[in-house]
Amino acid sequence: MKTSIELNRKTYQTDLSKPLDISIGLRGDAKNPVAWYLDAPKITPVKDGDFIGKVSEGASVNFNNIQFNPHAHGTHTECVGHISREFYSINQTLKTFFFFSKLISVEPEIRGEDRVISEAILREKIQPNETEALIIRTLPNFREKQTKKYSHTNWPYLSEEAAVYLRNSGVKHLLIDLPSVDKEKDGGKLLAHKAFWNYPKNTRFDATITELVYVPNFIEDGDYLLNLQIASFENDASPSKPVLYKFL
Repeated sequence: MKTSIELNRKTYQTDLSKPLDISIGLRGDAKNPVAWYLDAPKITPVKDGDFIGKVSEGASVNFNNIQFNPHAHGTHTECVGHISREFYSINQTLKTFFFFSKLISVEPEIRGEDRVISEAILREKIQPNETEALIIRTLPNFREKQTKKYSHTNWPYLSEEAAVYLRNSGVKHLLIDLPSVDKEKDGGKLLAHKAFWNYPKNTRFDATITELVYVPNFIEDGDYLLNLQIASFENDASPSKPVLYKFL
């Protein structure tokens, strides 16, 4: 299913029948990735008296409740409402869903006990106004990211200066394969979040951050068409399904 699409006054061709899904699915067991000190999500059949919402238990349909946290249990996209006193919904701030994007692979710098994605690293990978959406794959890249228990691991993070560089370079949609762009235990500073959204002054309400993606190694660094899909949650964040398409 080949199609042409115009982005930034340039026409590109892509094949919509060959999607590259970089999301992590939600599942109700211990194989689900978990962050922020929570237990695994739960997917359980509704029970009401003698009724159990499961076909194998005699019901006519499978009828499950799902208990999860979008920030802790898989790929999710968030807006500035994640850190603001005022309520902002990702369903109201993300209004278009196709973007020119660039995938880069980076090896964070070692700084004491921390691993940091610095401004210097990003300057080597992208130029100002090169892309509207940026996907960051951290190295080393193992399949275990899809099931990893991240709590108390001090994962790599984006420096404040790196986030400012991305903001000033015109990146509106940042995707990363970590639970947060910020340091796990930062005392609530959220320096990278605030710098990327330019919060609270001149806030970029149309900018988004997508965390806990997984980009398999067979997907090469380079330019892609990004389809950033979210569930219609009126919340600061929603489970999401970012999908890449190669340019032909």
